[in-house]
Amino acid sequence: MQTIFARQARLPGGWVQDLRLRIENGAIAALQPDSTSQDGDTRVDTLLPGMANLHSHSFQRAMAGMTEHRAPGKDSFWTWRDLMYRFVEKLTPDHIEAIAALTFMEMLEAGFTSVGEFHYLHHRPGGAPYADPTELSQRVFAAAMETGIGLTHLPVLYSYGGAGQQPLSGGQLRFGNSVDSFVALLENTRAAARRNMPADTVVGLAPHSLRATCPEELIKAISLQEGTPLHIHIAEQPAEVRAIQDWLGGRPVEWLLENTSVDSSWCLIHATHMTGKETQHMAQSGAVAGLCPITEANLGDGPFNGPDFLGNDGRFGIGSDSNVRISLPEELRMLEYSQRLRHMARNVMIHEAGSVGASLFLGGAQGGALALGRNSGQIEVGGLADLIAIDSDRPSLCALPPSQLLDGFCFAAGDDAVTDVWSAGRHKVRQGRHASRDSIVATYKRCISDLCAAL
Repeated sequence: MQTIFARQARLPGGWVQDLRLRIENGAIAALQPDSTSQDGDTRVDTLLPGMANLHSHSFQRAMAGMTEHRAPGKDSFWTWRDLMYRFVEKLTPDHIEAIAALTFMEMLEAGFTSVGEFHYLHHRPGGAPYADPTELSQRVFAAAMETGIGLTHLPVLYSYGGAGQQPLSGGQLRFGNSVDSFVALLENTRAAARRNMPADTVVGLAPHSLRATCPEELIKAISLQEGTPLHIHIAEQPAEVRAIQDWLGGRPVEWLLENTSVDSSWCLIHATHMTGKETQHMAQSGAVAGLCPITEANLGDGPFNGPDFLGNDGRFGIGSDSNVRISLPEELRMLEYSQRLRHMARNVMIHEAGSVGASLFLGGAQGGALALGRNSGQIEVGGLADLIAIDSDRPSLCALPPSQLLDGFCFAAGDDAVTDVWSAGRHKVRQGRHASRDSIVATYKRCISDLCAAL
């Protein structure tokens, strides 16, 4: 058992003062506002619900800064992808574990309490399986255990190199599975998680995209869901939309909604290029929009259709995707600023009048938790103790009353505003620093030196 005393906290009903919170077995067991601190309490300034990072490819963290050199001609998502494929061919299991540990540690220090790891790197270079087909998933598990982050692991079905069942090639060969081999991989990964991982670990699944599957195999993959989250990339690029429309006779989101039973257990990643009708129907399906604003800006994807989606009661969460920059406040402000640029307006990502920061933060926390299948996203008895503490005395925040504090966090604060982080009660970040930072960074530097020598 552990207890936290917060000078102020954001509960579902609003702000409270002098909250004493008790954690038992990773969950919130009691909440006592207007209380007093007692010996043994962990004292913090401002307590907030933890934020899920709903979409990550952790290995891409090691590529940050490597793809910002313009080649002859026009750079795009597709030229970036070619560079990523060449990079992925050099990664060993040790590299993957070390990069994931650094990435997850940085997420926790930024205020993310859990992560949806969209895991499509399964095999050896060239596509041959490891002796244990779950080898690379187990490396992700090890990184999650070392850092203490809450993990929703999403093994990816990736069967084809492009729309129309094009063959896999190059770096894609490390991703490839038939449906039958994917069934075995998923079963073994779920068994390994039950044996080795904390009780809050979830193993869902992720058909990579419509272009990397085909209709028959997608339907079979959906049947493996078993009440767990299902994530899929959708409509990230105009060229993808055109290719799917030419092949399947419908735009990606349109086709998916008409041919599958999309509901609140689904997370549609990016969904960047949608018509108004698609936006409305996706929101009404209950699916969470998985938005990754920093990566979407970095890759030139374009902005999501935010106000129409919120106007139809759509739910969203945020992810760091390529992990080129891991920052909770920056993801939220990039989401809002992309909408301001698109619509040439201010204060866009809110359904009605009120605090945009609260709409972004609380909406993202609740939508992200839903997308990861975690009982979290708000501070309530019985929920997982996924919590972050921030310091409202930071210069960027000290002028603001509680009603504006989330506005300040989203639009003015730096990463140093986060002081403490709990994931299912695991208190791994104190005073802004992860307990295992030194050893994780040292291991990462050794591995990245070896990787760079191989590139």
